[in-house]
Amino acid sequence: MDKTAGQVLRTLELGKFVSLGKVHPAGALEARRLAAGISLYWRVTHNGKAHREKIGIYDSSAPPKSLIPTERGFSISAATRAAEAFALQHEANKTQGGFVGIKQAKEQERQQQAEEREKALSHSLQALMEDYADHLEALGRRSHKDVRSITGVHIVAPWPKVAALPAREITPEQVADMMRRCLEGGKGRTANKLRSYMRAAYQTAKAARTKPSIPLRFKEYGVSINPAAETAPDESANKPDKRPLSLEELRTYWKAIKTLPGFRGALLRLHLLTGGQRIEQLVSLKASNITPDSITLYDGKGRPGKPPRPHIIPLTPAAAGALTQAATGLDWALSTDGGATHVAATTLSAWACDAATEIPDFQAKRLRSGIETALAAAGISAEIRGRLQSHGIGGVQARHYDGHDYADEKLAALEVLERLVTTSKPNPPKVGQRKG
Repeated sequence: MDKTAGQVLRTLELGKFVSLGKVHPAGALEARRLAAGISLYWRVTHNGKAHREKIGIYDSSAPPKSLIPTERGFSISAATRAAEAFALQHEANKTQGGFVGIKQAKEQERQQQAEEREKALSHSLQALMEDYADHLEALGRRSHKDVRSITGVHIVAPWPKVAALPAREITPEQVADMMRRCLEGGKGRTANKLRSYMRAAYQTAKAARTKPSIPLRFKEYGVSINPAAETAPDESANKPDKRPLSLEELRTYWKAIKTLPGFRGALLRLHLLTGGQRIEQLVSLKASNITPDSITLYDGKGRPGKPPRPHIIPLTPAAAGALTQAATGLDWALSTDGGATHVAATTLSAWACDAATEIPDFQAKRLRSGIETALAAAGISAEIRGRLQSHGIGGVQARHYDGHDYADEKLAALEVLERLVTTSKPNPPKVGQRKG
């Protein structure tokens, strides 16, 4: 008399396999006794190779005809039904390698998805912003410091979970929330800068797919949309300063600094007499970029992705004298430690404020706008003022075809400026007008 499956399993030796019967449409049901109990398997042979797929643990207390596994395991009937499901998949996919081929394909897909997810997580928003800051630094753009600061203070610190998300998954709403937090803290200009830097970082990553000059690492972010571009800036925070220093205030400022001794006084005079250049650019002057009649600064506020543009400023005799007193560094020209580091832009701004105690609401940035206003009133054209202060160069003609250095025109404008601020007499006639 044939033994039942239960009887066979009761006598099964530890570690041994036993066949419990064929499974339709392919394979057989097997069992193996282990220390933890009896495991049930579906076994099939395909292309000469045997494969076992584990079904589960045998539950000797389950109803024999139960087709649903219990909390403890499977009855023989339930195990047979599970094996038949495997067999049907095997038969339906023989051309793809049968059940084993399906399983391998699913595992490969799972691994690929896991790898893609891991790659995406390693290309987070924080990583994108840091890579963008590194890219700016490699291009010589001083704004990389600002990008790093805003990323740390206004993205990573308040939004750590969002910063850790894959950059390609960031939404416009999340960018807007970051901006809103800045705005609610009274930092409208910071909100706009955050948006601007994020927009530029995403545009760099997006353009990397078709622009070979962008480092390959940006392409790996897989960015196809720019979430920051879909947000709106706070226009009220972008309004320019409408309070340029008046000519009388410029004269008052000159009186305060013309005899100020030492490095501080010389540097303040150099800043004024060279046309109120951007302070960050002026303090970054290299000793190698000084000639007897000019200095060369590097303007990093140009088009995104472009290296800093050389900006040559001629020197009047008075400006050259101030430079001789101030330029004491061997590397960084304007330095208090022999050229190892340059004086900080914030330090120069603070010195200017300390000197301008007689000017209400003085800010160093008002010097630059005041100088341009005074030169405009004296008849210096907008083009020459732009060339002098490095903010009026645009258009294809100016960038690609106009090779004139405008040195004479810039020097003439600086001579006009010097006469304007160093005299208390009535304003000289406008350029092109006759005296008296």
